[in-house]
Amino acid sequence: MFVLSVLCGVAAVVLYVVGRIRSEAKWRGGAVLALVGAVLSGILSTVHVVSAYEVGVPVAFGKVGSPWNSGMHLKSPFTSVTTFSTRPVDLNLSGKDVVEVRSSQGGVMYTEITVKWAVTLEKAVELYRLAGTEDAIQQRLVFPDSREIVRNVFARYTSEEGYTSARERINAELDRLIKKRLAPRGIDVTVVNLRNVKPSDQLQGQIDKKIQQEQATERATEAARTAKAESERRRIEAEGIARANRILEQSLSDKVLMNQCIDAYREAAKANPVYTVPCGEGSGTPVIVGGPKS
Repeated sequence: MFVLSVLCGVAAVVLYVVGRIRSEAKWRGGAVLALVGAVLSGILSTVHVVSAYEVGVPVAFGKVGSPWNSGMHLKSPFTSVTTFSTRPVDLNLSGKDVVEVRSSQGGVMYTEITVKWAVTLEKAVELYRLAGTEDAIQQRLVFPDSREIVRNVFARYTSEEGYTSARERINAELDRLIKKRLAPRGIDVTVVNLRNVKPSDQLQGQIDKKIQQEQATERATEAARTAKAESERRRIEAEGIARANRILEQSLSDKVLMNQCIDAYREAAKANPVYTVPCGEGSGTPVIVGGPKS
């Protein structure tokens, strides 16, 4: 604006001189308009408006001033103002910026993470001196520090923990460490979100192989458990049969057998006349012989 004001002033002078020389009113009218433009441009060059949710850092002749809050501020025409957003800005570590990490076992994984950060008003001047612009702050401070912390944290966990079981614990640790690292520099980290963890092709192959081995072990264990149960069932059945045979053997004495023979003789006599022939020594088991029915 200040340069425009100077140009308009020069144009006003030139038009006024030409108007005097030619005695034409249109040239003098143009000089008046140029003068008005010069005045307005000069006024605007001394005013700067910092938008809502922004902080401004004024610099005049190489000297950095105190930070400005949102609102209207007066300045010299030679003062430039660099603004930073105080709203959270998203740093997405994905795509070409995805973070390659290694587990404590050496497995390679690729992590996608989002870091929401903002500049604090009190540290705006220091951040300007460190980086200069908002994009430079993200690329020189937030980006490398976040990548370093992500790699260091994953290096303390196994591949299985990083890929599945410890995701929430890792996310909480990343949130705490990134905030702790960037807060002293005037960068307020609001959220750290671990969005995705993808194993490399080699690690995925190792995971699939481990899963197959675990499934095979489970099948073998179940088969051994089934075989053991069947063996136990057969043992119990055999013991039961043997116990029954022992009881039967002990109960079949000579008197019992004789009694059973008499019962059989009695039943046979009901249907046919019979006679008996002693068999064996002493009172051996008789032989029952049937005769014709009368």
